[in-house]
Amino acid sequence: MTMHTLELEIDGHVGRLTLNRPDKLNSFTIEMWRELRELGQGLVADPGDLRALIVIGAGRAFSSGIDTSVFAGGDQDSIAGGPDAGTRHANPLVDGIMRTQEAFSWLEDAPFATIAAARGFALGAGLQIALACDIRIFARGISVGLLEHKYGIIPDLGGTQRLPRIVGAGKAKELIFTAARIDGEESHRIGLCEQLVADEELEEAAHKLATRIAAQPPLAVREAKRAVNAGFDVPIAVGLRIEAEAQSVCLPSNDMKEAITAFIEGRDPVYRGE
Repeated sequence: MTMHTLELEIDGHVGRLTLNRPDKLNSFTIEMWRELRELGQGLVADPGDLRALIVIGAGRAFSSGIDTSVFAGGDQDSIAGGPDAGTRHANPLVDGIMRTQEAFSWLEDAPFATIAAARGFALGAGLQIALACDIRIFARGISVGLLEHKYGIIPDLGGTQRLPRIVGAGKAKELIFTAARIDGEESHRIGLCEQLVADEELEEAAHKLATRIAAQPPLAVREAKRAVNAGFDVPIAVGLRIEAEAQSVCLPSNDMKEAITAFIEGRDPVYRGE
């Protein structure tokens, strides 16, 4: 697909998705959400050899949030409209918001690992796309926050659902209710990011992690991700069943046979995801 606000590069098993509006600090527009949703639908349906995807911003910011042009007349119509309008909810505005949420949700649902590598700013929608990723790496000096209360609205692209799962309900409410900005050190302290690195080390750290994940058995990564994600929404007994079902995919796989054979032969395994 032709994209104007994004760039996707895939090298072997590792992909790099760049939010590419550096002159606007990669702030989100209707077009950007549409391209993200369509790209995600394609990658989830057919990931090919992709096993780990890095999401990063071009220039000096990950994303400063929503572009204020979205609030101007025509863009609001675009949120509530579209060729599949009304398929998610009877209320056109709710339907449009749910469609926009899909621009981020595929990162959580994808059968491969997703890593947000953020520097500069991760604010509002910018933080919410990072929350949709499996793992977050922040550069020192970053400014992070869900600022929606400043504009009389709430985080509606997954922020109220994903932030509490990561930092706990109380801390999430504190951050959302006060529209607070926090730095990288505080983000790391509360578990909002898994790694905190120097700005000049961000891309190397993200690529190193993505490469390490991509070297793991892809079936096992996919099934572990599915089981972990499901565990937040179901009783533990149901989660244990999901875990067992996931393991039943891995045990008879060629990937497991390859792992055992490679161990015996004293070599690195070569996984094929089958």
